[in-house]
Amino acid sequence: EVQLVESGGGLVQTGGSLRLSCAVSGDVVDDYSMGWFRQAPGKEREGVACISSSGASTYVADSVKGRFTISSNNVKKAVYLQIHSLKSEDTAVYYCAAGPYYYHCVPDVQEIWGQGTLVTVSS
Repeated sequence: EVQLVESGGGLVQTGGSLRLSCAVSGDVVDDYSMGWFRQAPGKEREGVACISSSGASTYVADSVKGRFTISSNNVKKAVYLQIHSLKSEDTAVYYCAAGPYYYHCVPDVQEIWGQGTLVTVSS
């Protein structure tokens, strides 16, 4: 019943910006956090950023801190990832997910996943 749908990915040049969106349909546990994860070619899926259910607290991975910002809109039931200064190593499929802890932003504890949206950064 619950569905997460990502959008906003595409082909961008190094240094460019992108805004990813995740739309939530159906009912997710009210106090669950939302997050963004990515999987680059040949690598394991990793946590990028997570946000608490209220939107008041966030976690951002050191590798993207200062360039990526996570935010949410509970009325619209959506979560966003604003990306700036894209680098070639940011190339990956980006997934939206829901889980119990924003501060434990790892793939293994997430319970609901979207299909992903591809971000390709040309160098």
